[in-house]
Amino acid sequence: MGDLILTEVLQGFRKDKDFQVAKSLLDTLDFQAMAGKDIAIRSDENYRLLRSKGVTVRKTIDVMIGTFCIMNSSSLLHDDHDFDPMEDHLGLRVLNA
Repeated sequence: MGDLILTEVLQGFRKDKDFQVAKSLLDTLDFQAMAGKDIAIRSDENYRLLRSKGVTVRKTIDVMIGTFCIMNSSSLLHDDHDFDPMEDHLGLRVLNA
């Protein structure tokens, strides 16, 4: 579980009880920091490349998550259409739910 993904997932809970349960379950997973200067710069390059192809990703954090996965040869399990162009144009590997 990466820090950026943890933030994205936990932001989705409206009820404190659900948040606490999810946080407790996610806390059992291995944790890895995802952000940093290299990821930030490569994310910008990927964002600009997608823009040059007519694709606008709505959330910067999604570009950072996708870029991290690409740079670390990790597959991403997601339910967010923002990652589809990264799969098509940047080589993001995804897991199907």
